[in-house]
Amino acid sequence: MGTAIVATAGAALPPAPPGPRPLWVAVWALSAVALAAVLGARAGHWLHHRDQARAHLLDPAVAPFYGCPPMALLAVGAATLAVGRDVLGEGAALAVAAVLFGAGTLLALVVAVGIPYLMVVRHRPALRDASPVWLLPLVAPMVSAAVGPSLVPYLPAGQGRAALLYGCYALFGLSLLATLTMLPLVLARLVSHGPPPLALTPALFLVLGPLGQSTTAVGRLADMAPSAVGAPYAGALSAFAVVYGVPVTGFALLWLALAAALVVRAVRRGMRFTMTWWAFTFPVGTCVTGAAGLATHTGLTAFAWLAAALFAVLVTAWAVAAWGTVRGLLGGSLPGAPGTPAPEPVRAG
Repeated sequence: MGTAIVATAGAALPPAPPGPRPLWVAVWALSAVALAAVLGARAGHWLHHRDQARAHLLDPAVAPFYGCPPMALLAVGAATLAVGRDVLGEGAALAVAAVLFGAGTLLALVVAVGIPYLMVVRHRPALRDASPVWLLPLVAPMVSAAVGPSLVPYLPAGQGRAALLYGCYALFGLSLLATLTMLPLVLARLVSHGPPPLALTPALFLVLGPLGQSTTAVGRLADMAPSAVGAPYAGALSAFAVVYGVPVTGFALLWLALAAALVVRAVRRGMRFTMTWWAFTFPVGTCVTGAAGLATHTGLTAFAWLAAALFAVLVTAWAVAAWGTVRGLLGGSLPGAPGTPAPEPVRAG
């Protein structure tokens, strides 16, 4: 999903530059190949190592990552409809996007309920264990809410379009309210127990996911509202996209600055590359699409420049994470389970 969002965000930049579009198509193709590989590996793991797979679900540190597969399905589906149709044709791209949206949404709902259930009845984590990773299963339905509006114009006018539009709003509310109950725990953990371990510091960027994705969702839903529900709701939903999106984007920029400062601190203390560095990609990409949507709805050039600046950050982060991953795979250090991080030395001041 960290790769697919590069293609989707690049195509969404206002105004969308025509020159790099073949590059976005290539990035989409890479994300599709990666998705197929990951799904195959995950299916093989459950088929041949079911005991280990079940153990992962019962591990409070690993279980929240089950929120990633549905987001990967949805992200690749969105990129397929946005740029993949240049290769597949609109009909095939629509079919692939619809299948991935349906499968991703169903799985997103399962993990949004199932992982918190396990946290309550089996994991029972303490406050000091609170992590932005806990947000992963809760953000997955928000990705559905942001991707679903692109399918609205392909449905028959009337009940079909309205049902999908309002269904996406329900997914938006489900994810938003669940995130609002979990995010204070993450912030309380930081304030009361200090920064996370060095290897987990990049995970702080995961907080940007629900912020940027919810801003993207309300913008895209507002775009499709006139063809699905008409007046007077369409106008109200367009206003809501701005009234909601601008303040949330402001908080996202605040969190981006805080997370970046903590990452700099971690690098200075010896943080090395791990797969958590991919947290720098997808969450930032959602902020790009959110800012691009605000540029369209407000007409402000400032949001267009913000989207472009965040996109530059996204591309840089993707390049660094991809290079570290390839180097780790070729060097043999990946894949592998990280060791228990050593306690950080206590320093005065």
